[in-house]
Amino acid sequence: MEERVSHIAYLSLGSNVGDRLENLRQAMQLFCGEGIALRCTSSIYEAEPVDNTNQDWFFNCVAEVGTTLEPLALLHKLQQIEAQLGRQRTIPKGPRTLDIDILLYGDVVLESEELALPHPRMLQRRFVLEPLREIAPTLRLPRTAKTIGQAFNELRDPAQVRLLIKSLCA
Repeated sequence: MEERVSHIAYLSLGSNVGDRLENLRQAMQLFCGEGIALRCTSSIYEAEPVDNTNQDWFFNCVAEVGTTLEPLALLHKLQQIEAQLGRQRTIPKGPRTLDIDILLYGDVVLESEELALPHPRMLQRRFVLEPLREIAPTLRLPRTAKTIGQAFNELRDPAQVRLLIKSLCA
């Protein structure tokens, strides 16, 4: 029997439609099993929308997971979960019940039509770096010697992000 290797990945979750907190909780329950194991979650933050600002504020968090899925298989699984929880991709950068992005997948660097790793905009987003720094401040970014904590300290994103619910994990 072939042994499956588990990889550590960091996922960003966001919701600004419906019961935002429940959407995040359901998503984390749904990605447990089927090749994904939840290891840790950040606190939940409330953040103002960034690109399309004419919408409600988001609840955001970051989850550390162990996965036996390869990056594209993980992406497809997360997209299934988004759809299962009512995600509709009608307005680009618009309101959504759930948005899950793969921020990091081990030390993998990937550029494809479907997925770029590390996530190309993560270092510009306070709503991503603040919760990621909470659970992995010394994690080193692929292609650089910079840590998440250092990247956060260099961040120039003026968007408002406020702590909502403190994590028991962090």
